[in-house]
Amino acid sequence: MAQSDEVVHVSGLSVACDGGGGQLGHPRVYLAIDRKTGHVDCPYCGQRFVSDGSHESDH
Repeated sequence: MAQSDEVVHVSGLSVACDGGGGQLGHPRVYLAIDRKTGHVDCPYCGQRFVSDGSHESDH
């Protein structure tokens, strides 16, 4: 698994990752951000997605 140095900030608790490389990417996977840690890493490419916490006010 490759590690990405870039962090993607998102507003929700779910994301989709396809590696961003078109045909050079990987199969699209849907990932759930862990509420405790506030982030999730793609198992294919290592891209880290971090929630900005705005979902906290959606209760």
